[in-house]
Amino acid sequence: MLYHAYEISHAAISPMRAAARMGHEVITNPFNPMAGTYGSRAVSAALEMFITATRRYGKPVFGLDHTLVDGEETPVVEEVVWSAPFCNLLHFRRDSAAAERRDDPKVLMVAPMSGHYATLLRGTVRDMLPDHDIYITDWIDAREVPVGMGGFDLDDYTDYLVAMIEHLAQGGERTAVMAVCQPGIPVMAAASLMAMDGNPARPASIVLMGSPMNTARNPKQPNEIAANRPLSWFESNVVVRVPWPNAGFMRRVYPGFLQLSGFLAMNIDRHVDAHVHQFRNLVRGDGDSADQHRVFYDEYLAVMDLSAEFYLQTVERVFQKRLMAKGEYPYRGTRIEPAAITDIGLMTVEGEKDDITGLGQTEAAHELVSAPCDRHRHFVAEGVGHYGVFNGSRWRSMILPEVREFIRTQRGR
Repeated sequence: MLYHAYEISHAAISPMRAAARMGHEVITNPFNPMAGTYGSRAVSAALEMFITATRRYGKPVFGLDHTLVDGEETPVVEEVVWSAPFCNLLHFRRDSAAAERRDDPKVLMVAPMSGHYATLLRGTVRDMLPDHDIYITDWIDAREVPVGMGGFDLDDYTDYLVAMIEHLAQGGERTAVMAVCQPGIPVMAAASLMAMDGNPARPASIVLMGSPMNTARNPKQPNEIAANRPLSWFESNVVVRVPWPNAGFMRRVYPGFLQLSGFLAMNIDRHVDAHVHQFRNLVRGDGDSADQHRVFYDEYLAVMDLSAEFYLQTVERVFQKRLMAKGEYPYRGTRIEPAAITDIGLMTVEGEKDDITGLGQTEAAHELVSAPCDRHRHFVAEGVGHYGVFNGSRWRSMILPEVREFIRTQRGR
């Protein structure tokens, strides 16, 4: 009944939210002679905080309609080029002669399927667009997928990745694959499977960023939570069925609102401070700071449900049993053999202050493959936390140049 209670609480509070919106509009109306007073600003700030704390956050949009290619303003067209029940493959097509002349490498950016939408990587895509032909996995909210479309587990995830990699290699060139956080294990599984089969479409390179390849190394709070409870606890306490009238009615999921609660609890003091500062900024009329807060939390608070089978397998295979690190990772009755990877470049990126994926967890991937030394690269970004590995100024100045060089070095080898 947990999901039903969540939906009912949203419905119950909607009249209060509507009244708060109306009051906010009246107080801030430019024709209100009291709008500029301290009392009015304080009341309108309080009403806005209530609205943002109680409203439902829908899926954000990427909103990337242009980029610069060799100094030329280039339109960007977002298009779906491959589709399956739980994922669309988006292509950010750069529509200019300058982009065509560059012949930049294709990059499949595998977004984390861990509660947030692929738009969490909006900044990553934006920063890579000038020098790369970017595709990204746009995972679909499990509550929007009818039960009749079947389930989705880690093996299905691997199948999706293999199919997308093969799709991008149709032009004859092997693509680069970039996994941000959670997808590290399924990307390694897909690449290993393709190498084992001698698939000519196997990736030219893999970049793993903050991925939990071996969670026994420097475990952090999420690792410890997963390891210290039996799998039955997760199935009994956090897996629920999607309520009516959602399209995925009766599908078993790990709901996004529970995942969000976990995200917030990990850094509750920081989030409380951020909202206190936001209230003060609204009262002061500091529009720029208030807008930055809104942009961040509009993205951060937008969450999606995960299929129960995918979530439970991830807890068991990745965090509890560490099957990939032990060489025991299964795929439809077959044991995955990362040692079959001999001609795929592997780069790992870690943040020195990552509080989700500890130092050494991503680097452990290098011990699994058999590629020669010149196919390996490991980079630790000093002073960078988990989200800074793929977003922000240090990502742009420290990490992106290394990733760009590695992808180009491994291209066509």
